[in-house]
Amino acid sequence: MSKAGLNLKYLRKLRGWTQEEFANKLNIKRSLIGSYEEERADPRIEILEVVSNMFKLSMDELLLKDLSQSVNTGGYLQKRRMMKIGSADRNVIHFVPVKAAAGYLTSYADSEFIDELNTFTLPMLTGGDYRAFEIIGDSMLPTPSGSIIVGEKVESLEDTKNGQAYIVVSKNEGIVYKRIQKNNKSKSKITLESDNPNYQPYQINAEDIVELWQAQVVIGKVASQQRWDVNSLANLVNNLQDQVSTLKKKMN
Repeated sequence: MSKAGLNLKYLRKLRGWTQEEFANKLNIKRSLIGSYEEERADPRIEILEVVSNMFKLSMDELLLKDLSQSVNTGGYLQKRRMMKIGSADRNVIHFVPVKAAAGYLTSYADSEFIDELNTFTLPMLTGGDYRAFEIIGDSMLPTPSGSIIVGEKVESLEDTKNGQAYIVVSKNEGIVYKRIQKNNKSKSKITLESDNPNYQPYQINAEDIVELWQAQVVIGKVASQQRWDVNSLANLVNNLQDQVSTLKKKMN
């Protein structure tokens, strides 16, 4: 029986690629990767040739050997454990892009799903459990749309602080970046506030919240900034002076 599907999954995870990333490298649809890994379909020979070249393997190794048990490559689970042990003090941060938000809402507690996410580290963060989320929209301006919010895990609503910004993951609202205001009279609801005054605060049920991440770091692209040259400024000043002189003449 061919081991190709299992080996594709093993090799992909060994490189830390998502199914979509692997599919892009092979120039095929992501759904095909899923079919191969779940052994619902056999990979085409041209796909196997690309993979064998990519990983420096023979076709026999790719088709007939269980690479996860290979002496040469080492077991995947063992490598994964060693990676986690080696990076424990570096605070590996899993990144949840907007395109993965829907999946995250149903699989936030699934370790295999989380392992599929891309990761990075930040030198200024030590200790704690961190996760990064991409935010879209202008409700938290001046934090621009497309920014990445790195949050530290908060175990319960009781540990949150009024006025602080959090990534709030809830059943009905999804993933939002807001400031929390707790209601002293009712612990069953909390108020979420935007930094942009054009957005009104709103309430959600506390029991709907599944995760809370207190914002620690905001990562954004450098904004393009218009630069004035001396000639443009000089022309602008001259035009203003001419307009002032004209107005004075009319007034006199």
